[in-house]
This record gives sequence, structure tokens and C-alpha cells, in this order.
Amino acid sequence: MTGAVPSLACLPAFLPPFLPPFLPPDLATALAGGERWVTCFDGADTVWHTWGDAHRPCVVLLHGGSGSWTHWVRNIAPLRDAGWRVLVPDLPGFGDSDLPTGCVDTDDMPPHLQAGLRQLQPAGPVSLVGFSFGGMTAALWLAQPKMNQQSVQHLVLVGAPGMGLTVPERIPLKGWRHLPSPETQAQIHRHNLMALMLQRPDSLDDLALALHTANVTRDRLTRRRLSSSDILARTLPKLQARVSAIYGEHDALYRGRLPELQGLMQSLAPHWWHWQTIPGAGHWVPYEAASAFNLALLRILSEPTNPAVALIAEQAQNANARTPW
Repeated sequence: MTGAVPSLACLPAFLPPFLPPFLPPDLATALAGGERWVTCFDGADTVWHTWGDAHRPCVVLLHGGSGSWTHWVRNIAPLRDAGWRVLVPDLPGFGDSDLPTGCVDTDDMPPHLQAGLRQLQPAGPVSLVGFSFGGMTAALWLAQPKMNQQSVQHLVLVGAPGMGLTVPERIPLKGWRHLPSPETQAQIHRHNLMALMLQRPDSLDDLALALHTANVTRDRLTRRRLSSSDILARTLPKLQARVSAIYGEHDALYRGRLPELQGLMQSLAPHWWHWQTIPGAGHWVPYEAASAFNLALLRILSEPTNPAVALIAEQAQNANARTPW
């Protein structure tokens, strides 16, 4: 990658706000008021979805593989209401973002994210929260030689792979692009959601299926392989920010191995902070167990931090405990 400093031609550009039409009314109302920005690096555009005033402390959410910003639809509003500015990019090659030339896996993404974040000018240190593939991406971004690690105060890994641990009995995913009709494709999407993303059958609701279908059809980074490696384990010792982790109790990537995973992460991260297991949830824990996940994430991010933000976070936790998402 070249051109670390964006040119005038790469200043961030505003896009009209857009929410998927299939969002339920309460969720669409909660997410109203967001903005979309496009940033540019090395000839490729990255689309960012933002909520909250620019002067607020900033949290950046990175979605999982074959996903988009919508992996976080049940988590954005609680963070915004707790006093955070929430930035959620579509990672390069996913959602509305371009697939940059030569970008084939997670280790090619940090320059695009770093340039985009610089263009969006967050106020003070940021916190990075990465789900699955996005967790690996966040760690690699933080470990970049040109990254000022003092500008990131916390990394929260959510269901992140790349730790070199395997579960041989995992249910295999199935291909769907060759199938002739949306109906037959939907059957495979349902299988794949239950094989990897969700634990409880009732979690596979119409919204989960619609989000997943819209996301996988726009996945242009189909040959990534680093998720099956130990790249995250090799990266953690290089990080100077606090590191925490939130995993679903039944995460398909680590079924039966969460205690081993927790011990490994604690031994590798120089500034280990907190581990949280969410009972009854699978891999896509921000969606499947949103209320419990939001409480855990707000506690991790708000302690210690600005006292005013911590107070707002406590109030938001009390309110979120009464919401279904």
C-alpha cells in the first residue's frame, strides 16, 4: 500500500443516510439520525456509518467476515445513548466499500482503515471493537508500525478467530452461489447461520436471515485464509492498548475450548483487561444476546473513563435492560 497521507482529492465525502428497508420499525427509529461518509486511500473508497457528535469519545466497530455494518444493528444505539461517537465502516471488500487492488485478506485492510479514521478526525483516543474477522483486523491495525498505539485506549475482541485453536467437529458451511433460486439459497443461509453464527433456533428470525442474505451477496473477499491461522495469537504480544474479550458460551469456533482460549489470551496480551462469557449465545453474540452483550461492552469501555461518560453509560445500561434488542 502507498500514500499514507490522503490528498485533497481524498477528503471525506458525505453520502445520503440509508437504512435497510427490512429493519423493524423500533430498530429503524433507534438508528435514525446516523450519517454515511466515504473516505479514500490508494484509489479505493471505504464507507463509514456514524452516530453521535464529533466531540464525543469514539468507539469503532469492525464487523465480521461476509458481513457489513449491519452485524452491529442491535448495539449501535445503546453505545450512542451511552455517550459515545460510534463509527462503523464497511470493511474493504464488504458492504458498500470498494475491494482495493491487491486486498485479499485481513492484513491488507489496516492502511485503508487508518487513513479513513484520520480523515474522520475522532476526538481523543478511540476504542476498537472487532467481531470475528473484524477482531483480527482490529488487532492487526493496532499493531501497524505507523499506528500510534497511544491513540487507541482499548481493544475488545468479540468471537475473534486466529488464535491457532481448532474444533474438529464443527458443522461445515455449505455453498449457495450456484443455486438457482432465492428460496433454495435461503435454505443454505439458514443452515450456515445455525452452523456458525447462532446457537438457539429462535435466534434465526426474519431479520437475521435478511441481514445475512444482504451481506453475503456483497462479499467480494472470498479467498481469505488467515482466520484459520494463529495470526491473532502472534499479534497480541505487540499491542500496548488494554485488551478485553467477549465470547458467546457456545461459540462454534471454540466450542468446549473457551477456558483454554481465555488463558491463552491472558498470557499473550501485555495489558490484559477483562474476559466476559455471554451465557446461551453463539458466535454472533452481539446479535443473539444483544442486551447482555451491550451491558458487558459498556462496562468494559466505561471503566475507567471520563466520569460523565460512565454516568451516561450506567443510565443507558438501565434503559437497555428493558429493551428486547
